[in-house]
Amino acid sequence: MKYLYLIGGPMGVGKTALGQYLKRKLDHAVFLDGDWCWDADPFTVNDETKAMVTDNICYLLNRFLHSTVYENIIFCWVLDQQETIDGILSRLDTENCSLRVITLLASEACLRQRIMNDVRGGTRSVDVLQRSLERLPLYQAVSSKKVQTDALRIQEIAETVIGLF
Repeated sequence: MKYLYLIGGPMGVGKTALGQYLKRKLDHAVFLDGDWCWDADPFTVNDETKAMVTDNICYLLNRFLHSTVYENIIFCWVLDQQETIDGILSRLDTENCSLRVITLLASEACLRQRIMNDVRGGTRSVDVLQRSLERLPLYQAVSSKKVQTDALRIQEIAETVIGLF
């Protein structure tokens, strides 16, 4: 049996940190961050690039799902619309796979603090803050297990996620 973790949430909530932690904690694990499939300069969002990134993500996830090496496949991306999740899942071979869809959430104050720490550290630009806060309410319409991360360390978030299933 394989396990596919789809981890969504607004920018700055800790998806990548959780994915990296789970990769080390779970047996025979592989981690894919959706941002790695669309790291461009200039970053252009249009129908062509959206189709390209979805193709890239689905190709890689299917390769991991078909691999005899990996048991736990961890994928994170913003995933703020059910349509995006459903579109990806419709293109994956999940027949022998347990699906685990998780949304990481944080309060506006916590998200603001985390993103501004990243801005000060040079890993994010300040424009990310507004986009992240605008997306926050969209996650209530996503069919997933929600994890509020405000007061939790990454180890505690991982334990919570693993305990959900």
